Amino acid sequence: MERRKHFWNSRWGRIGRKDILVFEDGGQWMVEARDGGSEGASRWFEFGDEESAVDAVRRLMDDSDGWRDLSGLIGKPGGNP
Repeated sequence: MERRKHFWNSRWGRIGRKDILVFEDGGQWMVEARDGGSEGASRWFEFGDEESAVDAVRRLMDDSDGWRDLSGLIGKPGGNP
């Protein structure tokens, strides 16, 4: 499973932080909506194509501001907050 996208709501701490991650594995797309950082609770959603997964990401962002796309930082030392 390969992580393709990572979005963060620009908030620090267990209470306010939210991350949305998109993974691809053999044509299956999975979206992880995580509350509270790496130790927080996650919800998983599965999709048959990238477009459906990206649509779900837009809905999960819930029109709130502050979301940052960290996808370009994947795999770079010190890249992910």
